[in-house]
Amino acid sequence: MQFIDVLIIAAFVAYAIGSGLWNRSRASRNLEEYFLAGRSLPGWQAGLSMAATQFAADTPLLVTGIIATAGIFALWQLWIYALAFLLMGFVLASSWRRAGVLTDAELSELRYGSRPAAALRAIKAIYFGTIFNCTVLAWVLFAAARIAEPFLRWERWLPPGVILPVAEFMQWINVPLTVGAPDDPQVWLRSASNLISILAILTVTAFYSTTGGLRSVVATDMVQIGVMLLGTLAFAVIVVDKVGGLGAIREQLYENFAAGGPGGILPGQILAFTPDQAKQASFALLFLFALQWLIQLNADGTGYLAQRSMACRSGRDAKQAALVFTFTQVLLRSLLWLPLGLGLLLLFPPDAALPAGLLQAERESTYVRGMAELLPPGVLGLMVTAMLAALASTVDTHINWGASYWTNDIFKRFICQQWLKREPSGRALVWVARGANLLILLIALLIMTQLSSINQAWQTSLLLGAGMGVVLILRWLWWRVNAWAEIAAVLVSLVAAPLLMLVMEDQALRLLSMAVLSTLAALAAMRIAGPEERGRLLEFYRRVRPPGYWGPIAEAAGDPAREGARRLWRALGAMAACGLSVFCLLVGLGSWLVGSPAPVWFPWETAWQLLLVMAGLALTPLWYKLGFGGEEEE
Repeated sequence: MQFIDVLIIAAFVAYAIGSGLWNRSRASRNLEEYFLAGRSLPGWQAGLSMAATQFAADTPLLVTGIIATAGIFALWQLWIYALAFLLMGFVLASSWRRAGVLTDAELSELRYGSRPAAALRAIKAIYFGTIFNCTVLAWVLFAAARIAEPFLRWERWLPPGVILPVAEFMQWINVPLTVGAPDDPQVWLRSASNLISILAILTVTAFYSTTGGLRSVVATDMVQIGVMLLGTLAFAVIVVDKVGGLGAIREQLYENFAAGGPGGILPGQILAFTPDQAKQASFALLFLFALQWLIQLNADGTGYLAQRSMACRSGRDAKQAALVFTFTQVLLRSLLWLPLGLGLLLLFPPDAALPAGLLQAERESTYVRGMAELLPPGVLGLMVTAMLAALASTVDTHINWGASYWTNDIFKRFICQQWLKREPSGRALVWVARGANLLILLIALLIMTQLSSINQAWQTSLLLGAGMGVVLILRWLWWRVNAWAEIAAVLVSLVAAPLLMLVMEDQALRLLSMAVLSTLAALAAMRIAGPEERGRLLEFYRRVRPPGYWGPIAEAAGDPAREGARRLWRALGAMAACGLSVFCLLVGLGSWLVGSPAPVWFPWETAWQLLLVMAGLALTPLWYKLGFGGEEEE
């Protein structure tokens, strides 16, 4: 890297550290200031912060690998989450904010209030805050090694007396953080260099996130998302220019891979947005894509998405946050990544002799290879900064979110209030939160050593969360859901996940099986235990005003029995219209960018693209009116 590249990276590091110091005083007051920024975020900031977190350093590598090995259609497993984001925004964001809780685990005792609710709160704090959260962090850190290796060459910069002991330690624990034969000394030198890079990145990230809390996280997210979008645009323009322009992408795919690309995938299958043209679009896969947004762990916003909603200054801002997030996450970044991923496939053809098991990881690595070999000084620094900032954005969010469980739901609720019978001070809790940040990072580093590819970790996290979504949504919409339903879903997920990984190879069938088992267990628990105590439900309804089917509870609170159902269907209409709008714009503009074929039943490609774009724009007034027209959003 040139001096200008180093200067760009240093400028971001200085900004991040300064943000932590600037917000330290306010973050130290209490947990609400530390974890929710005093509930003062504007909607656009919260939405961009969500997008920055998911515009992660690992995601472009994952997308590049998926495009090359399974085609564009396989990206629907990522895009379909737009429905969950919009459900959170239009249906549940205002309720999340009115709940006034600090974490979604705390919501358990507000919603249920019985003795099992306390156990559920502890289970979720451990399951979500540690097992699931640290798995996600581990794959992000795994990606960090891939990204840092070509650019941060500590084995060249540091004296042997410093780097060799680290390399010997990596060889002793037998954890290679790079690709290569274990008997090659360079493997352990590069592993040592990657470990130093990860620790350096984590040191900066942990500093500003632990000192400044959510305000510092959001402040760095604003810069990160801007740098990442700008850097990715520059990277895409350079790659497309190297290929010969947008029109050349399709031509060269058909020319170079006429006999099949990676894994035997044909050019038309690589470019296809629709299942009739895609590779291996089985019924099980299509069914999974249709339901994945509903059955996954974050279906109702549970996690850091709910945290951002609760940190907004109003219910309307919480809705706006979900919209900004969805359009940035699903539409804008995908339109940048599609030509970029296809261009990298053409510029760095796959090795035909590579074993099938290594193909995904090899294709993922071409993203970083393209950065190293194609970008000029200045642009390279911008892109490396963007990738490191993306890593920091994901890490800071997950350690802040995970620490909120450890602090609010374990230390405060169970250790202090239940066991020690005392109320901790706000400043004491903030110091516990800062310590929890570091512990979460340590656990994630240990998990990282067991991973072999980003896709492997991603698929594992999907399986751990599959089946939780339905019951998490129902607890807001139906008064009969009880604490035992959620407990049953969590326990079945923990028990069934390792068993399904042993007996089933097909990921789609694994996820669907997990969803069925967890949902059936939750419904059985609801049937056996019955609804929660009426007084608790009435208190929850008055405080949160949830949409849906709360008839007898709503009447007891003095509201019309059908008012909740009316609000629910209006919000679902806004969600469906907005989701269709996003998908029409995505497929229409994406097909035009990369020359994707129209479905077989609509042979006019240009008309297909134009029709989709017009439909996406025409739906906008409808979903805006349904979502924001006349509703009270305090």
